[in-house]
Amino acid sequence: MIFIDGVGFGKPDREINPFFKYGFRAFSETFGEIPTLQKQRLKTEDGIYLFPADACLGVEGFPQSGTGQTSIFCGFNAPKFLGRHFGPYPYSTLIPRIRQENIFKEFLDKKLEVGFVNAYPKIFFDYLASGKQRLSATTLCCRLSGIRLNDFEDLRQGRALSAEIDNSRWVHKLGYELPVIEAETAAERLLEMAKKNSFTLYEYFLTDHLGHGRNADTFEDTMHTLDRFLLYILKSLSPEMTLVICSDHGNLEDISVKTHTLNPALTITAGKFALELSEKIRDLTDIKPAIMGLYG
Repeated sequence: MIFIDGVGFGKPDREINPFFKYGFRAFSETFGEIPTLQKQRLKTEDGIYLFPADACLGVEGFPQSGTGQTSIFCGFNAPKFLGRHFGPYPYSTLIPRIRQENIFKEFLDKKLEVGFVNAYPKIFFDYLASGKQRLSATTLCCRLSGIRLNDFEDLRQGRALSAEIDNSRWVHKLGYELPVIEAETAAERLLEMAKKNSFTLYEYFLTDHLGHGRNADTFEDTMHTLDRFLLYILKSLSPEMTLVICSDHGNLEDISVKTHTLNPALTITAGKFALELSEKIRDLTDIKPAIMGLYG
């Protein structure tokens, strides 16, 4: 699974939709066109499916990351449980359910191997050591399931990926001595790591940051790096693998506003069970049970 924060279906307007402005090849070369609100379902002859997932889940207001990601990784309607959308981090009353119902735990309960491939810098581990607990849904799922989080050495050895794909923020912002790698190199590493597990997750959050108007000076480079990464994954996926690309809410598809949107969240399935998953996923809460259903 590649989780991409804050990507929905937008208008075919290059002034407000970066996927049109930058000619996102992972869409245009794979499906022949870029998805829009008017065309939310695309597929290829070799069985790659692009479709919407409802992120509002019957609750008023703009979907948020805390409840949206909990709904994806735990398979229940988190905003309905809370009575509202909440984010960016899961609300405290969600944590007991995350502990018991997250997708990593379910795989581990079945004695199956799992992997979360993101690496974290020292500043993050210092934050954990301070006792602070404002963590993303993905990090909480790992911590509550006893999954070790990757560090600098894992990233240096090629056993993990940076959150920005190519190590550039680690090098230029954090001062680590690392090579800045090609997006295709990162994609190949992810595919190799995924061969070792029944379930592997990579999380990408810069899309949501761009949608909120941050990192304007690196907007184009960030978009192109993600584009090359996803295009390589989609072109190089083994027929025996199954890929799910999903998001928690809309945002980046409409940069005329700095808020999230009410648009459906982007979802793509490819590989061995792509059709089955595409038929079962209608909203965020369907993603986890659809995946677990492949394992009986």
